[in-house]
Amino acid sequence: MSFDAIIVGGGLGGSALAKNLAEAGHRVLVLERETRFKDRVRGEQMHPWGVAAARSLGVYDHIIGNQTRWWITYLGGSPMAKRDLARTTPHGVGSFNFYHPDMQESLLGLAEQTGAEVRRGITVDSVVPGSPPSVKFQKNGKREVISAQVVVGADGRNSMVRSWAGFQVQQDPDRLLIAGTLLEVTPVPDDSTHLVAGPEGAVLMAPLGEKRARVYYLYRKADGDQHLSGNQKVSEFLSNCRAAGAPGEWFDGTHIAGPLAQFNGADHWVDHPARDNVVLTGDAAAASDPDWGCGLSLTLLDVLHLRDCLCSTSDWSAALDHYARKHDRCYGTVHQITNWMAELIWTTGPAADERRARILARIFSDPAGLPDLIGLGPESPTDEPKDLSHES
Repeated sequence: MSFDAIIVGGGLGGSALAKNLAEAGHRVLVLERETRFKDRVRGEQMHPWGVAAARSLGVYDHIIGNQTRWWITYLGGSPMAKRDLARTTPHGVGSFNFYHPDMQESLLGLAEQTGAEVRRGITVDSVVPGSPPSVKFQKNGKREVISAQVVVGADGRNSMVRSWAGFQVQQDPDRLLIAGTLLEVTPVPDDSTHLVAGPEGAVLMAPLGEKRARVYYLYRKADGDQHLSGNQKVSEFLSNCRAAGAPGEWFDGTHIAGPLAQFNGADHWVDHPARDNVVLTGDAAAASDPDWGCGLSLTLLDVLHLRDCLCSTSDWSAALDHYARKHDRCYGTVHQITNWMAELIWTTGPAADERRARILARIFSDPAGLPDLIGLGPESPTDEPKDLSHES
C-alpha cells in the first residue's frame, strides 16, 4: 500500500485536503477526471465563515478573487439594508467571490507543489470499501488498482464514490430553481455582494472584479419551470433579473462570457458520511441548496474538520467516525436554517405575507440571536440543542 489517502476529485475540497495532508507528511494521491476545468456556473461566492476556513487551510492566498466587505439587500428595487460584514461577523471579513475554474487549477497545482501526487484525465471505475479500501481506475486504456488507508470521495454532487461505497442518499422535495451566467463589462459595484428580492424571483450578483460578475436568478419551481439554460434563454434570463428589481444599468452594455445553466436547488445528503474507510466531503457528502450560497463554505469546513481528525491520531477509522459526526452537526444546522428561510421567504398567501413582513423587519433592525447563514453559518443560534460533547 503506497498511499495513506486516495482522493477522488481534485476540485476545491479534494485539492485543499490533499495540500494539507501532504504538508503533514502523508502520502496522497489525487485522481481528477478533467484535464482542463470548465465553467460549470455554480460555486463562486463564499461566506465569511468559509473564508475563515480557507485561511486556516492555507489556501485563501492562492485564490485570485474579489473580497467584498458589504452585503446589500434590495427590496422592490431599492436598497433595504447594507451590512458591513467585516464589522458584524466574528471572522472580521466579507464575502469572497472568484472564478471557479481558475480556483481549481490554482489549488490542484498547489496540492502537487506541496507533495501530493496528482493524476489527471483519469476515469475511476470503482471504489471498494474495506481494510484497506481500493480504487480501480484507468487512463488511456491502462488500468490500475491501488489501495490506501483511506479513500476520500470529493467528486461532487453526483458522486460515484458515494454510490460505490453504498451510502444511502436523502433528498428534500423540489422547491427552488437557480440559473446563472457570467457577465463582463458590468458596472455593478465591486465592494459588495448584492441580493435583490422581487415579487417572483431574486437575483444574486457576486462581483469578481475587473467589471466581471456572476449573476444568479432564483425562483420557485411551483411557479413553472422556465428552463433557463442555453444561449437562446439569455434574453429571458436578463429580463427576469431586471423584473426582480436589479438595477437595469448593471446589464446595459454587458455581454455574456460563459454558459447560462439552470439547476434544481433541492438538498441531497447522506447521514454520517464515513464507512469502511471510505469518507465523503463537500457536495459528495451533502449538497446544500445553492440558492443559499453555503456550498463552498461547507466544503472547506468539511476539509478543515477531516484534516484535523486525521492529523490528530494514528487511528484513522476512529478519526473518520469523529469527522462524520462533526459534519452531520454542521451541515444539519445549515440545512435546518435554509429550510426555515425557504419557508419564510418563498411561501405565498396572506399568512405568509404577514409573517414575512414581521420577521424581516426584525432581521433588518435587530438580527442578534437570529440564524445568520452569511455571518455564522453552522454556528448560528437555533432552537435545536447541539450535542458538542464529542467535539472536545
